[in-house]
Amino acid sequence: MPWWAIASSAAAPVLLIGGWTVAADRQPGYDPTADTISTLAAPGAADRWIMTVALAGLGICHLVTAAGLRPVAVAGRVVLAVGGAATVLVAVFPQPPSGGSTTHAVAATVAVGALGLWPALGFRRDAPRPATLRPVVAVTAAVVLLALVGWFVASLGTDGYAGLAERTAAGAQALWPLVVVLDTRRC
Repeated sequence: MPWWAIASSAAAPVLLIGGWTVAADRQPGYDPTADTISTLAAPGAADRWIMTVALAGLGICHLVTAAGLRPVAVAGRVVLAVGGAATVLVAVFPQPPSGGSTTHAVAATVAVGALGLWPALGFRRDAPRPATLRPVVAVTAAVVLLALVGWFVASLGTDGYAGLAERTAAGAQALWPLVVVLDTRRC
């Protein structure tokens, strides 16, 4: 495992969680339980550059990790890279303050979908080790990640927990590449 893949996979959750923590602290009236991460990078948000840089950095980390995660099947690496590229686009095309943006929504949908799906496509049938590349573990991880995304989607505009659901899903998606990198490094 190249050192740069280890570094990028470790930096991803730090950038995301650190970014939303600092940006939320600087945003007056922001409710992390109800408000989405995208509102922290939206035009008009206080210090929106913090979340924009964090999202762009997160996407770049996923791209770098995908390039270095050679034990993972090519399909999984490609989908992880797509998720990273789409995350960069989320930073480039912020959600307007009025709410909806087709470009932002499409980029965000592709990002969370790809970052939830890649573990299921990354397993190796011939790999008894590492555990994260076993089919049952990889598919289970994808099901959990996608279920968390489903919770977020179901929470949008309905129950006041969209922020919590998004942070849970995005945090898990940012951590899973690190788990895989550390697991494959042990072998």
